[in-house]
Amino acid sequence: MQKKTKFNWVLDPGKCLSRKEAGKLIRTAKLSAEKAITKGQRIACRDYFIINLAISTGLRVMEMAQLNCGDLFLDAKAFFILVRKGKGNKRRLVQINHQLKKHCQEYLMWKQAIGEPTDSTAPLILSSNTKHHMTTRALQNVFKKIAARGNLSPHYSIHCLRHTYACLLYKASNYNLRLVQKQLGHASIKTTQVYADVMAPDATRAVERLWN
Repeated sequence: MQKKTKFNWVLDPGKCLSRKEAGKLIRTAKLSAEKAITKGQRIACRDYFIINLAISTGLRVMEMAQLNCGDLFLDAKAFFILVRKGKGNKRRLVQINHQLKKHCQEYLMWKQAIGEPTDSTAPLILSSNTKHHMTTRALQNVFKKIAARGNLSPHYSIHCLRHTYACLLYKASNYNLRLVQKQLGHASIKTTQVYADVMAPDATRAVERLWN
């Protein structure tokens, strides 16, 4: 009988951007996009969408790479992105906020304006080289480029935006671990628990009061 391994993953707090760093990353990407539009350039507009999508959804890099335009559901009272093939080939809906919904709508209109396909099966994030879905490596390179431009630490990767999203969502949801689990697509609550260990407010208050 195979012995079960004990779950022992611990999240390195250094893998999460601070709220200030996250804001700086988005502002850097947005500023580059605004400058690009005035010059008739395209790549920076796409890259801004990539950064905002990653930090506003917590999607895995592969999940982002596989998205089609038809995976955006923006017309109902609540707005979702469909992950067709997440980890373990599982499908899930990831709810998004009004700000990202608006950016998605603007991004789709921009794609149409520059002649990129936006039908339901068209890649949401199109490679300017291959004219197909961008690869995970290409998405990582986009992050590294913008992070360097924003003077963020080089040890960050695009996957750190998933961790950042999880920590921020956990706090914004009043520490609702089940909600975070659903949004991230974790099969086990034990995986999501690592964010609770990092963000636990009671632990922070307790250690600060230790000798007071």
